Amino acid sequence: MGGSGGGFFYRDEDSTEDIIKKIKKEQEQARGREFENDVNQLINDVLKNANDRNTDVINRHLDTLIQAINKDIDGNVQTIFGGSVSKHTYVDGLSDIDVLVILNNSELTDKSPIEVNEYFAEKLEQRLPGTEIEMGKLAVTVKYSDNVEIQILPSIRTETGIKIAEANGENWSKVVKPARFAEKLVSINQDCNGKVIPVIKLVKSIISELPEKRQINGYHIESMAVSIFSNYNGPKTSKEMLKHFLGKAVTTVINPIKDSTGQSVNTDSYLGEKNSVLRKAVSDSLSSIVRKIDVAERSGNIEKWKEILG
Repeated sequence: MGGSGGGFFYRDEDSTEDIIKKIKKEQEQARGREFENDVNQLINDVLKNANDRNTDVINRHLDTLIQAINKDIDGNVQTIFGGSVSKHTYVDGLSDIDVLVILNNSELTDKSPIEVNEYFAEKLEQRLPGTEIEMGKLAVTVKYSDNVEIQILPSIRTETGIKIAEANGENWSKVVKPARFAEKLVSINQDCNGKVIPVIKLVKSIISELPEKRQINGYHIESMAVSIFSNYNGPKTSKEMLKHFLGKAVTTVINPIKDSTGQSVNTDSYLGEKNSVLRKAVSDSLSSIVRKIDVAERSGNIEKWKEILG
């Protein structure tokens, strides 16, 4: 004869102490399952908010920008999305919206990247009076009052392919393949049951809470994800893959990542050389996040997870 309750069973020969242990074990397992469900629901809520953007508004902004740039240009102007939009890793209010403006058979193709940017900035200021226009070495950034921020990156089409500005902004680069990286990311995401892109969005959200000098830019996060998940064989859930990413990122960020797509020499050159002060500072911040996750997991504390996810 035996008995059962709450998912456990005991035998007649079990002592009272054995039965108490089994009950406690079952209770701990039930709390663990409840905690896992709560964390996964919290992650789903964060991802839902990350995707909550007004696509129509963004598209209207983009149409206005392209019309302004294209107005007085001879030849063809083609635009393609870059940044998080093309790779579906966009996080509302955090991510870049990059537009690659490809000049073909235009008088601007004979000018330097800086001169092209100056032209873009001038046309946008004429079309968008009162809107903040910021010209950098590589791109012109338009900051709208509705918190949408769009970067316009000039490029030229040559006989051998597309060229973008070099890091100094003075010369055109070697031929680049802007679609190759997105294709690689999509492939790895598919191999991981569609969980890599959600993890990237979670990381972007978490990193945004760090001091600015200790943050990682979006393309860098995506590049690390490609490296970290290329041969991933662990549990394919957002929570476990987030923990895996952050744990690996602590050491990955110390070394420059080579950009195999030809978009730049390094995807993370803004952090300096290997073992630079900036890299160590970012690594330290990532370590702090990992420690907080460990505490939340050991204590089964959903409130600590809420603090981590922001």
